[in-house]
Amino acid sequence: MILILGGTTEGRLAVNTLDESGSPFYYSTRGDEQEVSLHHGIRLQGGMDAGAMEQFCRQKGIRLLVDAAHPFAEELHRNVATVGQRLQIPVIRLERIYPPRTACPVIWCAGYDEAVKKIQQSHPASLLLLTGVQSIARLAALWKDENIRCHCRILDRDSSRLLADRQGFPRERLCYYHEGEDERIVMEQLHPEAIILKESGLSGGFKEKVEVATSLGIQVFAIQRPLLPPSFITVTGRHGLRRQVEQLLPEFYPQHTGLTTGTCATAATVAAVWKALDDNTPDTFPVLLPDGEILTIPARPTERILSADGKTVVASAFTVKDAGDDPDITNGMTIEARVTLHLSSAATSTTPLSIHIDGGCGVGRVTLPGLGIEVGQAAINATPRRMIENSIRHLLQSLPMRSNPVSIDVLISVPGGEEIARRTFNPRLGIEGGISIIGTSGIVKPFSTDAFIRSIAKSMEVARATGSPRVVINSGAKSERFVRAYYPELPPQAFVHYGNFIGETLKLADSLKVPRITLGVMIGKAVKLAEGHLDTHSRQVTMNRDFIISMARKAGCGEDVCTRIDGITLARELWDLIPASLLPTFTQTVIDHCHHHCAPLLPHGELTILLISEDGRIYV
Repeated sequence: MILILGGTTEGRLAVNTLDESGSPFYYSTRGDEQEVSLHHGIRLQGGMDAGAMEQFCRQKGIRLLVDAAHPFAEELHRNVATVGQRLQIPVIRLERIYPPRTACPVIWCAGYDEAVKKIQQSHPASLLLLTGVQSIARLAALWKDENIRCHCRILDRDSSRLLADRQGFPRERLCYYHEGEDERIVMEQLHPEAIILKESGLSGGFKEKVEVATSLGIQVFAIQRPLLPPSFITVTGRHGLRRQVEQLLPEFYPQHTGLTTGTCATAATVAAVWKALDDNTPDTFPVLLPDGEILTIPARPTERILSADGKTVVASAFTVKDAGDDPDITNGMTIEARVTLHLSSAATSTTPLSIHIDGGCGVGRVTLPGLGIEVGQAAINATPRRMIENSIRHLLQSLPMRSNPVSIDVLISVPGGEEIARRTFNPRLGIEGGISIIGTSGIVKPFSTDAFIRSIAKSMEVARATGSPRVVINSGAKSERFVRAYYPELPPQAFVHYGNFIGETLKLADSLKVPRITLGVMIGKAVKLAEGHLDTHSRQVTMNRDFIISMARKAGCGEDVCTRIDGITLARELWDLIPASLLPTFTQTVIDHCHHHCAPLLPHGELTILLISEDGRIYV
């Protein structure tokens, strides 16, 4: 059993992540004001000291603690660490993502006392407290100073007003935060000379507050977040949380996630760059996922060669592909990175850095147009390229360096990749000589087994339990981003990934009596679905150009367009081939075919189909 200590945005994220398992867990908050939907979780309310927490863990057989509380909840962090050590229970800390302190134009303070001292030395005539109602008493020396006109922003709820009253803060100096409100509003209304805030991370709006204040010429004081107990295992998002739970309690999730080849290539690259700059390397290395989460992944640096003049350093590293429970043909393969750093003592941290990425042995080469990669280039997709670049830049911000690199050459290799590629669709796509380095989210969800269908069922049950008027099913991370923008009013749990199992997902929706379903589908799966293939995985069915041509003719396309369709490699090329004037007719034809095959699976519900282009345009 798992106990989550929450009450924050991270607490809600932890609940959503663990709910995917279908296994029971406990979610504890100090108060009852957080609205959170639990399907498999059990809600607990009321604070627990170390003794009460230890007793609860013994009684309920808790084997894993997840600390998802506020970064400044110091007492709770200490209690969790104490209980974890006493009972030998591991603790996962779901931490926020923080912008680098050097990138923030603020006056940093090591604690409340130092903040008071620095602000008093600065003599602002007016000050806005953005540190929350819990901290009012600790800043009393400032708001009781007759020479400083202080306002304090708190949550607009009775419990917060009561707590402010107890600490003696004047009611007339309170202002209120409303979810989604622009930070600029309160600062323009009050025109403070300075603000004080906590280092609350990206999810706490820290970056936005600093940017607005700076643009208005307001001085910013920030209290540094407290250090966490060293025994905590830190993750920064849902993927890291799930993977740590999978490792520590393997039975909690019926299926385990894996890593894409793009994520593995990035981990090997980061390890090699670290080795190039510092011979002392850790066992795991930070990878920046497309959604901003930082995942730490095992990799092994192997060599480091420094040139005689000290201007060039070459290093290598590798990692082993972990596909989780997905039957991926690349599982267990070694993915290597060799980096060449060109150094300059004259370069600074602001000197532009050039990064060049190429593929070596075992990485395919593109020979046909239409893949989104230039012919002749290595088959390393756009998202892995961005991951590699962003992760390198993130690493360089954190490592001390005597000489800064002005350019980095990255070579990705996959021993045995050429042989493995023959058993994939790469030859048919015009990718020769090896596998592709791919991935849109960085994480492999096991889309290919009965257990994944069971996980769809659990997600569908959670979506229905929220009371959402509509459930939106989509294939994965990319399409979900677009359909979420289309339905901004729906809760996060209303969006369910079907992977490739469209038919099974619709049957599940009907069995659960979901009244309204939206199916979001991108063109690659849509042309397969339109032909009646309800399982759209490439291992089950390939794109039928003849069928696509028949739909194009029905939409009014001429023979010149049909001839060009006959030569496409990927379905997404259709967006460029179909004349703009005929796109509405063509997309409607595709949608009508999809609806014809899907509607019978949802006889008691209303089905809406959204066809999504590569750039997020939606056709209904």
